[in-house]
Amino acid sequence: MWTRCLISLAVAFALVACDEEKGHNEQREILATDAPRALAVIRQDLDDGMTGVRAAAERLAPGFAVEDPARREADLRAGLRLVQRPTRQRVPELMTLPITFLAAVGMDGKVIARDATEDRMRGFDLAEVAPVVQAALDGSAGHALSRIPSLLEDDPPSVTVLFAAPVRHEGQVVGALVAGLPLWRMTQQLSRQLQLEDAEEVRNGEIVWALLLEGDTQHFHAGFPPDLRELIPGPPARRAGLERSAGGFTGEVQQYGRWYGFGVIPVPTVGEDVTLILFRSEP
Repeated sequence: MWTRCLISLAVAFALVACDEEKGHNEQREILATDAPRALAVIRQDLDDGMTGVRAAAERLAPGFAVEDPARREADLRAGLRLVQRPTRQRVPELMTLPITFLAAVGMDGKVIARDATEDRMRGFDLAEVAPVVQAALDGSAGHALSRIPSLLEDDPPSVTVLFAAPVRHEGQVVGALVAGLPLWRMTQQLSRQLQLEDAEEVRNGEIVWALLLEGDTQHFHAGFPPDLRELIPGPPARRAGLERSAGGFTGEVQQYGRWYGFGVIPVPTVGEDVTLILFRSEP
């Protein structure tokens, strides 16, 4: 799938590259460098998430078997934190993946504990809102894009990739381990990684950013430039571009006298209607 995306991008760029030069250097860089890097980060995140929850499920299985509810909750909360720290219990994938929570879920689908002292998720029926969690309780590990209702009134749900693995003790499923990676955190990670790998160019005035769309909703972190969000191609432009090249396309746009190249790449491995948007501009 990832190779098909890049081939489609190359074809799409070849179709438009003969029109004008403005923004085309940036499009070439997106095609040759940014898109492969970003897709590799996403692929690694998905792999690490599954590896991480499976490993954590094995390490924390004894805690699920503790009979006293209060002690079980305390032991699991401590364990959930230890697997993300440089201890003997550490799970390297969970130390580097930018998840916002790691939770232990009981067979009733409700959160026993999460990796925080102030635990607002405790008692929340995660399996009810996320089929991937119920699947883990039924014995199957997996990941899926889910909408997690906010625990704060009037806040929108968090659109989050959930990684879930069954916890087995003495051959029986006794619960599930669940990690959450919101799309806004993925956006933050992608932008930082691309900027880090081009640190010298960024210091010299080059601009590079990434953003994820779920449907038409933009998922971004606080540091994402508001003006750049205005340049994201609208639904008609995205549909037209993807009709020409289903794996993605590039284009150019001008703002305040500065040219930007952009890339639009569907990432169905994250979610059915998730799209990666890449921006680059030379000084």
